[in-house]
Amino acid sequence: MTTNAYSTLHVSIEDGVARIVLDNPPVNVLDATMMRELRTALDALRGDSSVRVIVFSSADPEFFLAHVDMRIGERTDILEQLAASAPADVNVFQAIGELLRHQPQVTIVKLAGKTRGGGAEFVTAADMAFAAAETAGIGQIEALMGIVPGGGGTQYLRDRVGRNRALEVVLTADLFDAETAASYGWINRALPSGQLDEYVDRIARNIAALPDGVIEAAKRALPAEHITDGLLRENEAWATQIALPAVQQLMGRGLRNGAQTPAGERDLEELMRSATRQ
Repeated sequence: MTTNAYSTLHVSIEDGVARIVLDNPPVNVLDATMMRELRTALDALRGDSSVRVIVFSSADPEFFLAHVDMRIGERTDILEQLAASAPADVNVFQAIGELLRHQPQVTIVKLAGKTRGGGAEFVTAADMAFAAAETAGIGQIEALMGIVPGGGGTQYLRDRVGRNRALEVVLTADLFDAETAASYGWINRALPSGQLDEYVDRIARNIAALPDGVIEAAKRALPAEHITDGLLRENEAWATQIALPAVQQLMGRGLRNGAQTPAGERDLEELMRSATRQ
């Protein structure tokens, strides 16, 4: 089964495994349209008992999800729709991660390229993530934009890597290679790039083929923790910073310097550090 009902996603289903390929050129930013389509797709799959595993990958080998679109504030029409349908006590960005964390299927990210900011939050919200050792990178870039993660990243990171390393990730705003991310517990495993597809495909198929009830029982025994208070604290911290005129000016300089283009995104950390010095 294949569905082409989306403009930023390619969704196919076979043998109990749904595969969602993220495709939003030129660098796979997480924009308002993709956010809406991800919520639609996850809601649809939530009610499909024939699907047991969801694997996320990217159509762009360089970028999984670059980060949240720096121009997302211009799409107030879609953001208002997303806010109206979001669960209570979470913002529209946190709603994506919370939907993913509480999905009944096992969710797996196949990370071949770079992901930062909201893209990194998406990876951390999934049940499992496997990355290409030579080419993958993951980071929370927000501090270089004058803000803090606002899509659940602070809370997901603390759960995955501990408070000390979460502070390191957030405040250095560095891009972490796959092997370091795996050693921290941020992702499950770093694999040679030539083995990544085969490995993820094998575990997805094996999990999907488990006897009835096993996945459900495992997810009941190992539930995603409810972190409402932490998400509220994060949203307050993020909202305080994002409202500052200096933050908007900094993002504007970043965009003028090449952010959200392939060339600029290859070393976005240096680009944004240069923008802070202008």
